[in-house]
Amino acid sequence: MSNRTFTMIKPDATAKGHTGAILQMINAAGFRIVAMKTTHLSAAKAGEFYAVHAERPFYGELVEFMSRGPITAAILEKENAVEDFRKLIGATNPANAEEGTIRKLYAASIGENAVHGSDSDENALIEGDFFFSKLEQF
Repeated sequence: MSNRTFTMIKPDATAKGHTGAILQMINAAGFRIVAMKTTHLSAAKAGEFYAVHAERPFYGELVEFMSRGPITAAILEKENAVEDFRKLIGATNPANAEEGTIRKLYAASIGENAVHGSDSDENALIEGDFFFSKLEQF
């Protein structure tokens, strides 16, 4: 089990000015930010990141959404990071998310759900390395 996970604050939450509040929740939950940057994904880069979903019907819409505005990518560190972060962000559908979770507070819909969180230790490593070189990870 790793003590790191990966997150992105998505274009919807960024456009609505929620980045600071979300980062505050992450810090308050005991996560240490070991790498962070704000960037704007091209459609090609968003497609590469979400390639695992290329055959799914929502892929094109997802790529378009993720490339429409800036995101904040971060690698977070904490014991049991992946599982604890998944609890903090809440269910993908904000209507089903528990009170006080990031998605309950800041997501508008299943598609515009404010944040991404890695679903496994393996994917956390892959996703973090997609955005950050080893020199950028502390």
